[in-house]
Amino acid sequence: MEERETILEILDELAPGADVEGCTTLVDDRVLDSLTIVALVAELEDAFDITIPAVEVVVENFNSVDGLTAMVQRLVEDQLD
Repeated sequence: MEERETILEILDELAPGADVEGCTTLVDDRVLDSLTIVALVAELEDAFDITIPAVEVVVENFNSVDGLTAMVQRLVEDQLD
């Protein structure tokens, strides 16, 4: 669960005031635009010591906090293998 909390903190810094927690359309509704996504990728990579390959930068992974959390957890686990 700590991944989710960290992701929420990062999103709050990048999109202050946005109601991101329950949102499932962060990209579709342009809460996250292309520049914010680039910054988000950098912040996630730093926070979790992972590399997010370009193939992971898709709407399904970035449209919600749940999608972001699942992607981060998967990448962290892959790095441990």
